[in-house]
Amino acid sequence: MVVKKRTAKVEPLLLDHDELHQLKASLSVDAGDDDDEDDDGVRQVAQTLWACLDLSEPVQQIQLIKKAGSQLEVLREEQCHGALTQACLHTLALIYVSLQAKNPLCRASASSLSSVPTWLQEQTVDCLSACLSDFLNRPGSNPHPHITDTIAACLDRFPLGERCINKLLPEVLQFLQKALSEYIQQNSGLVGRHVAQAQLMHSCLAVVKTSMLVLQRSQQAISAALQADQEHCALQSTLRCLLNRYIDVLTNEEFVQTVQSTAGMAVVLLLRSVITDSADNMASVVCDLLLGSVKDVDAAPCWLRPSLAALCAGSRPPGVSLYLCHGALAMLSWKGALQGPQWEELLLLVPHTLLELDTIIKESSTAMVVARVLTLWSGAALDCLQEERQPCSPSLRQSLCGGSALQGRLLEHVYSHWEHPLDGVRHQTRSLFRNLLLIHQHGASSASDAARDPYIAGLTQSLLDLEWHMRGKYGALGCLVELLGAASLLDVQPQLPSQLLGLMGDQTLAPYAGDLLERLFVSHKAQLVVEADCEGEAAPVDSMGCWHRTWVTPLLQVLCQGRLDQTTYILDYFMPKLLRCSPSSLAHMVQVLQDTAPSNAGPPGSRGAIGALMTCLRAARAQGVAPSSEVLLGGLVPLSLLRQALVHKHDQVRMDALGLLCETHRSTEFLTPQEVELLHHFLPSNLNNQSPGVRQQTVSLLKKLLCRVKDGGQLLQKRLSQERDSEQRERDQRMLGTYKDFLCWLCETLLDVLDGASFSTCLTSLHLLVLLAQLFTFSSAPDVYALADVVTFARAQNVLYCVGSNFLEVKQLASTLLRQLPPSAVALQDPQRMQDVLRAALNLSTSTKPYDSVTAAHLLKLLVLQPALPQTLLGCAWEQDLSLQPPRQAQCQASEAPEAPTMELNTLTVVQFLLQCLKQEVALAESSLLQAASSRPLYGRAHCITAVLQQLQPGSLVQTEHWRSTVTELISVCYRMSDVVSPVVQSSSPEGLIPMDTDSGSSAGLQKILQEIQPRDTNDFFTSARELEAQELEERTPSKTQDSRAESGEGYRVTAQMVLVCCWRSMKEVAMLLGELCQSLPLHHTHGSSCASIGLITEQQVEDVGLYFRQQLLQSRHRGAFELAYVGFVRLTDMLCRSESRHLQSLPARWLSELLEEVKSSDPSSKLCATRRSAGIPFYIQALLSSEPKSSSCSLLKMTMRELIALAVAPAEGGPGPSTVPQVHALNILRALYRDTRLGENIIPFVSEGMRAAVLGFTSPVWAVRNSSTLLFSTLITRIFGVKKGKDEHSKKNRMTGREFFTRFPALYPFLLSQLEEAAATVNSDSGLVKLHPSLFLLLLVLGRLYPSPMDGSSSPLGLAPFIPFIIRCGRSAVHRTREMAAHALVPFVLVTQIPSTIHALLQELPPEPRPKTQQNHIHGTLLQVLLLLRSYQTDSHRPLPAGSGIGEALCQCMWLASRQNSCVVTRGAYLDVVVILCGPLASALEDLELRRETLAILMVSELVAPDGPPTTALLTSTLGPGAVKYLLSLAAVALSTSLEKPWRELWPDPELGARLLSSLLRCPFYEVRELVLEELLRRLGAKKEERKRRPSWLDQTTLSNLTSLVFHETRPQCLAKVLQVLCALGSRDGELPWRDGDRGLSQGGVLACLLSLARRSSHSVELLCAALTLASQLMVQLVSSDPEGACAACLPAQWGALVCGCCGEEQPVEVKLTAAEMLVGSTGPLLCSPTLPLGLSVTVSLWRSLLILLQDEDQEVRDSASDFFSSVPTALLPPDMAGVSVCPPVALDRAVSLLCRLFVLWGRALAGVLTLAEWLLEGEEQERDAETGTEELLSLDDDFLFEKGKLNLWAEPVQWVRLLHRHLISLVAAPDMVQGPEMTGPDRARLSGLLAQAEARTLESERALEVLPGPLPQFSCPTEHAQLVLQYERARLTLNVLRRLS
Repeated sequence: MVVKKRTAKVEPLLLDHDELHQLKASLSVDAGDDDDEDDDGVRQVAQTLWACLDLSEPVQQIQLIKKAGSQLEVLREEQCHGALTQACLHTLALIYVSLQAKNPLCRASASSLSSVPTWLQEQTVDCLSACLSDFLNRPGSNPHPHITDTIAACLDRFPLGERCINKLLPEVLQFLQKALSEYIQQNSGLVGRHVAQAQLMHSCLAVVKTSMLVLQRSQQAISAALQADQEHCALQSTLRCLLNRYIDVLTNEEFVQTVQSTAGMAVVLLLRSVITDSADNMASVVCDLLLGSVKDVDAAPCWLRPSLAALCAGSRPPGVSLYLCHGALAMLSWKGALQGPQWEELLLLVPHTLLELDTIIKESSTAMVVARVLTLWSGAALDCLQEERQPCSPSLRQSLCGGSALQGRLLEHVYSHWEHPLDGVRHQTRSLFRNLLLIHQHGASSASDAARDPYIAGLTQSLLDLEWHMRGKYGALGCLVELLGAASLLDVQPQLPSQLLGLMGDQTLAPYAGDLLERLFVSHKAQLVVEADCEGEAAPVDSMGCWHRTWVTPLLQVLCQGRLDQTTYILDYFMPKLLRCSPSSLAHMVQVLQDTAPSNAGPPGSRGAIGALMTCLRAARAQGVAPSSEVLLGGLVPLSLLRQALVHKHDQVRMDALGLLCETHRSTEFLTPQEVELLHHFLPSNLNNQSPGVRQQTVSLLKKLLCRVKDGGQLLQKRLSQERDSEQRERDQRMLGTYKDFLCWLCETLLDVLDGASFSTCLTSLHLLVLLAQLFTFSSAPDVYALADVVTFARAQNVLYCVGSNFLEVKQLASTLLRQLPPSAVALQDPQRMQDVLRAALNLSTSTKPYDSVTAAHLLKLLVLQPALPQTLLGCAWEQDLSLQPPRQAQCQASEAPEAPTMELNTLTVVQFLLQCLKQEVALAESSLLQAASSRPLYGRAHCITAVLQQLQPGSLVQTEHWRSTVTELISVCYRMSDVVSPVVQSSSPEGLIPMDTDSGSSAGLQKILQEIQPRDTNDFFTSARELEAQELEERTPSKTQDSRAESGEGYRVTAQMVLVCCWRSMKEVAMLLGELCQSLPLHHTHGSSCASIGLITEQQVEDVGLYFRQQLLQSRHRGAFELAYVGFVRLTDMLCRSESRHLQSLPARWLSELLEEVKSSDPSSKLCATRRSAGIPFYIQALLSSEPKSSSCSLLKMTMRELIALAVAPAEGGPGPSTVPQVHALNILRALYRDTRLGENIIPFVSEGMRAAVLGFTSPVWAVRNSSTLLFSTLITRIFGVKKGKDEHSKKNRMTGREFFTRFPALYPFLLSQLEEAAATVNSDSGLVKLHPSLFLLLLVLGRLYPSPMDGSSSPLGLAPFIPFIIRCGRSAVHRTREMAAHALVPFVLVTQIPSTIHALLQELPPEPRPKTQQNHIHGTLLQVLLLLRSYQTDSHRPLPAGSGIGEALCQCMWLASRQNSCVVTRGAYLDVVVILCGPLASALEDLELRRETLAILMVSELVAPDGPPTTALLTSTLGPGAVKYLLSLAAVALSTSLEKPWRELWPDPELGARLLSSLLRCPFYEVRELVLEELLRRLGAKKEERKRRPSWLDQTTLSNLTSLVFHETRPQCLAKVLQVLCALGSRDGELPWRDGDRGLSQGGVLACLLSLARRSSHSVELLCAALTLASQLMVQLVSSDPEGACAACLPAQWGALVCGCCGEEQPVEVKLTAAEMLVGSTGPLLCSPTLPLGLSVTVSLWRSLLILLQDEDQEVRDSASDFFSSVPTALLPPDMAGVSVCPPVALDRAVSLLCRLFVLWGRALAGVLTLAEWLLEGEEQERDAETGTEELLSLDDDFLFEKGKLNLWAEPVQWVRLLHRHLISLVAAPDMVQGPEMTGPDRARLSGLLAQAEARTLESERALEVLPGPLPQFSCPTEHAQLVLQYERARLTLNVLRRLS
């Protein structure tokens, strides 16, 4: 995209009158001198300048200035006229210094001054110096910014200006230091005034930069002046003052970092300018400044030493050293050889200083500066090492080389910051790492080949061993690729491409993996090309083959086999880069994928070969690698394949196929007929998609297509106007006609589908229609596409009725689109139509349903565009007896555009009308809140007022007086509304309970409300609705506010929910309206005695609104009320921050201070809410702090955090104070501030203190403090570690390395260590007493999220090793949960390489034999730690434990813990868990036969393997005691491993041991054991494909018989479900199973009957029902295949069919419907599509209907599963190109109905099929009655419970379904079998007659019901009833159409 360069604003030269008169007089030329030809040149210049001064147009002034410059340039010395020449030069100089530096007129004058001849330059410099000197000494209000810019401009490529500055050097420097001094003084008085402070910082930065520029350009002048008079030089004093000002800025933390950093550079630059005697002196002075030492300051001039000593003071902020380091690196020259030993010392001192700062800084912005300066230092060090003429000293090279201490510390910094939250820090860290590698490469003396360097090799291996979730690893590996090449990394790790591609499903890692992959394959290709060039001609082919095998083959495998969510971002981050690198690889990809496309559909959930092909082609076409002519016309891909992809089951495959059509490299590429046909194929079936992401992609891609159509159409029109070739003109005309036809079809389709559309269809269609309106036009003006002709009245009304949707986004899009449609089609200008819509809007604005008020607002926003609206409103006002006088048009200014006054007048009229209505309703609410809540809630009117005001352009309003009075009235009414509802939302229990407020006024108001709404004798009001009769209303309501419906005698239904919703929504609308008024309306404020701005809202009103928000936020108890008041208050604070009024700017700071004082006081009379997490107090402070600009010094945030942390910590440290309320408030406010993302990284410096407050607060004896501390702690965990990135709580994705954690929060290291030591000291299980330290739980939670990085050094000052002994000691706690957490916390603290030694040390602590006082808690904690360490080792290392670790021996020594010698079954079980890990199902981590042998011996004498059968549950429980179940589960795990794993078999005493163990486990009385065994068997049966084909070794006849017997005897539902699942898996593997119950054999029919009975009884257990249904369906298919007659004789098909149909109901759980869908899909081929009808017609048809129901289910997963039936249909029934294809549910639904119609013909039952489908179309009478009953109940539910949605299917489209069914029915009626078939029989005729009668009756009934619906537009007033009646009418009408054709 080409961005137009921003041009500077040209302002004219404006001088004061006297000065202008003097200049003109000096330039005047006397007429008597005309005969002197030598003066002609000067006179011409003077005349030109005089003419310039006489003009006021800036462009003409520039032209004359340039003309004067050209005249000066040719002026000769003899033509010089002294006075006149001086006047000309003075004029030009005055023009230059008077204008802003960026003004083009100023630049033109500088150019003219520069063009003077050489002999005139000195005089020009004198004139310019005089003018500038005059300006420097001229007093003014604030001349500093202008003069500063002028000085800088003089030094910007203006040689004469630079000479002028050198001439005035003392004056210039004096002015700059004076300006800087004034800015420093002003800054102290601007706290809280962010706009003024930001301007001051900008000005201060400009002064510092300009002074640096002066110092740089005046080095020689400064040196000469200082050397000329060294003792009494005025310049010394000026420079010393300037240095002091720099130091003031540098040490004042109120200045922003940019200014401080620049001041640091200025200090070093000034020192460099004055210390010229020795380079080493300069370096030594800077070293002392960095160290804060005055030792070598003597090297500086004596007149600077006091200032430098002050800079070295010990109390200076730590940032001073940082900025001085930056200055030293930026202002000193490091290229070439160093100038002495002090320079080497300085070069090494800078990184040490920065690394020390790195451990104490808190702000992320400071961390950014540190990272940038370190990168700058690495560049300087690299420059020094690269100097070849004078190499660096060996000691310096050794200090910088890899392996040195400095390099190690720098690498530690890299590892600590490469995952920093700031992108800039991560980028600088990556640059630092790259420079460190280069420094090592240039500094190493021996390693010429980096690939063979042991240091680089070790670094590479350690980086590759890191976890892939560490984002910094990718950048570091990219640097290594750049240094070594990809081949070196591939040699170390050949699976690197596959590993990186596997990460593409993670959104957070995909960009990093994509960048690294690009570096790798680009480098690899370059290396292969170089190798090929060396080898010969045949090598390039081989090299590309190798490259394809390395990069393309893994890509295609991942695309074809991987799940879609795992390959989401390959198209974004990998494919384009790969194709850019090698465009020729596309042909290879297409060839490979097309060869596998027919046979490779991929595993479930993958895109398969066709999806992979679409992905590749889409990326290629978007990159321009494959144009459409090659893809579509060139036959690269068959069109049939594209059609399949466009309706594919998987969303991403369809999106890729659509992207292939829409995304092109050129925006003007013409649309081909093939693309148009494919779009026709795609669009209808893809509008209704529930996934927001897919909808967004669809709209985005079609937008690209429409832009392409627009650009291509414009190109065609241009060619038509220029083309002379008739044939080409005809082709272009045809193409333009194709475009027009396509756009018209698109508009028709999108508009027609809105009738009866679902939410997703509406949303997609409206999005596309709005795009069409934006890119093209619907106006009635002549247009080449004529889209306005498509928009009929009926279609426009479809869009209008979308405004009544319950979904906000649909309302907004429909409202936007209606403005673009032709007004004649929308017909709002029609008086009757406008009146109907207006009345509907006004009625909706008083609805008790909140979304109706939004509809009303959108309708009113449409109506304000109509000129005739005021008259219609007057009629409505007359009907409601309102006095409305709309302003007249004549009051508008004539110069205004006609649209603006119409919009303004209409908006003003609507606001005044709604305001009058609102006043009446507020008066009604003041007398009876109950009546207002039930009939006329207040919030609807207020919402409409806010909405119509948002359309205005406040800056162009004309009716200012009317608006000012209206705004005043609005604010007043808002306050009245708030007063009415405040007693409810400010109650201590606003949700409806009886209030207990101590404030008498609040209680009185609430008692009045409760007396009104609560019955006097009972409390049933809160559980049921109450009817308030009209008589009661008359008694309680004054007649002047009596509602009209009350007068008619109608009662009101009201619930507590209605009253509460009315109150809090009214508060919401008041907040939004007040926020809108304050933010959008111009402010009327005065500045001093003169009026600064005339607006519509005054300062006092704004302040009053702020006080109102304060009251609501601090006193409201209802969360909805104060959260929404917060939204309005945020808008107000944003306005205050940016206001020009000083008074308003100071309000946030004042309000904040007042609230903090109130929070700190423990006044019992305070109304601040101490419960409900302090209610609105945190929101109030959030709004005030978040309005502070992030680029400012954030003084308010720092002050607030300091005070809050002091409040939160002090009571916890000093014991209980007088009141804990301030502490609770502080903790709650802190929690809100840490959660606020808008505070960004500015809150990070206070995280350590917040964590300290949370941990200490947990020790408080007060529950409220502990509760708030817990909430704060949870927030801090999220703030530190980020949101949860995976399901596994202990995954490293949710954790952070200890180095990174303690580097970012160094204060937490000693605090957590001391707290943990204190907590561990209280853990003593020896006494048998439970001593739980209060904060131990929190400490273990934090520590459990840390882990050591393999890159950590052994001597890290922030290492995790000191924590380990205390964590191990916590494992001795008497609390089980504490022991578990200690074990989890220990695991991440131990490196993988240290795990074996740590395990051995822990095992040594276990007692080798039973002892009298054995501490079981200690043993259990130790075993838990060993167990989790072993699991971690297996997960991370993937290799066995090293030989000689001693773990096996240590375990064998304490084997008694697993035997009955150990009385504690909990520790027995823990010991067995350790054994299972070592000898269990995974690859053995320890090969120790002795351990296995002893374990087997213990197992054989255990409780599970009793010789006389398993004991009873009661016996085992009584024998083993507590923990028996856990112990038996551990024992069962050992038994399972023994019976199923190969390594144990050689230890079996007999071959039948495995079967006996399994039998014992399956017969165990504890269901938990049986469930564990069955889950393990199920897991093994669902293993890899190659293992599924083999019969399991453990499956013998005994085990199979035990499993089948459990079907009839298992009593636990979860175990029985697992048994059925195991048998299903065995049946699908082995076919028919031998069913036995003990010794008795069973038939399949009997088993099936038993399973059907079980399924009918299992509705309480979803898992059991699904398993029974699956196994029954499997048996049904087998039974029908083997014995169809026997199955039918036993009525089993009917029972099974009824079960399946019952499982497809909408009320069923999703799991049941998914199972039913899978069963129907599996039965499609053998049962549903069988030509022999094995189940009979009725059962088969009912199953088909169930399938159609599932295809319209609301759950997308159910629909997708049901759509799989299409790939199971026999190929003979499908077209050749659709066989075996997966299609999306809409297409599957259409194909299913079509296939069913074809099957009716195939079965010879076409007539029966027509009648059956006609019944479906009409629906039976009972079903319709049920639907009506359900509708009434739903409406009743809506009346009573405002937010109860009932059962809704947001995806199904009944109207579209009815039309689809009708279309296929018409085709079936017209089929040859129907036309030429046999005569209709008597029963069929009777059935047909009955259906005809029902359809006719239903048609009449629907028509009458539609006519009597209330309201002018029932689509808005009662949309549910209207939609149901329209559907009923459509069903009856289409059924009549079909039946009449048939008859």
